[in-house]
Amino acid sequence: MLMPGQIEELISLVGSLDRAGLIRQFDVYQANFPLDFTPDFLTATPLERLKHIFVAVVLQSQRMPGEMAVEAA
Repeated sequence: MLMPGQIEELISLVGSLDRAGLIRQFDVYQANFPLDFTPDFLTATPLERLKHIFVAVVLQSQRMPGEMAVEAA
């Protein structure tokens, strides 16, 4: 289970990602369920909505992304 501090960190890190970095996260994140977004969806969907979706995926999976902090830095 994610702790409140981890959730704050997640939101901050996701907020700092550009579209390319966020798409990389969708590609590498090991969710507990299949993530099957088409390239068209990932490029056409507003960035803020994609960020919301990614945070929801992480919250549902209850596992912080491993390499996100490195990419956002």
